[in-house]
Amino acid sequence: MRRTVLLDLLAAVERGEINANDACERLASLPYEDIGHARIDHHRSIRTGLPEVIYAAGKSAEQTTEIFERMAAAGSDVLATRVTPETAEAVLREIPSAVYHSAAQAITLKQSADAPRGEIAVLCAGTSDIRVAEEAAVTAELFGVNVARLFDVGVAGLHRLLAVREKLAASDAVIVCAGMEGALPSVVGGLVGVPVIAVPTSVGYGASFAGTTALNEPSPAGSTSPSSACPSNSVRPNMFGTPSSDEKPSMMRTFDTEPGASLGSSVES
Repeated sequence: MRRTVLLDLLAAVERGEINANDACERLASLPYEDIGHARIDHHRSIRTGLPEVIYAAGKSAEQTTEIFERMAAAGSDVLATRVTPETAEAVLREIPSAVYHSAAQAITLKQSADAPRGEIAVLCAGTSDIRVAEEAAVTAELFGVNVARLFDVGVAGLHRLLAVREKLAASDAVIVCAGMEGALPSVVGGLVGVPVIAVPTSVGYGASFAGTTALNEPSPAGSTSPSSACPSNSVRPNMFGTPSSDEKPSMMRTFDTEPGASLGSSVES
């Protein structure tokens, strides 16, 4: 349940449009709703400003669908990640207004009418990183942030990154998804004065070790994300685009800025 939905409900009670008993029934699922296989945290968006996200991996299509339906009924914007085509088909059969983003392996349902605020850039080093980058982009868009997608701008051809430098400069924050040696976040961190969240991916061969190299090892750019010389960099675990995007709305709620205004290198979520 979003804060605005709760306020509208209380205002309706105050105006006499809804009686107290009906309001109590609507609030009965707060702070969570126990459906047996899950305890849905409807209260989370009121506490943190962002609703719970459904991690569909490991859940059956039926479980994911039921959770999605209950969250939708509570008035939340709903996001499910790591969704298989079979699960997406089951969810959309029950909620046709939901949208399946195949590249991100995610399903979204936008119910709030809030205007987007701020803009972030979502970068990926290579086409193989797009699934992670799209998950980050879709998440940010659902939660009220404009997104500029800048894909296949890895360090093997720095001219590609420099060609989009103006778009980077216009962003309030940047998410950088990269595998292999994980050099791109450090390079981006040296070009912008806004927070940079690095998302090492499991893409690579040779000594990439399923993303471990991108996460920990020295890179040609000086260092990878955890030990980056760029003070604006932070790092997220491998292959998770969603937590990265969750950080950005939290950052931008802290500042009343116009798109392109620097948030400062010390901001961390």
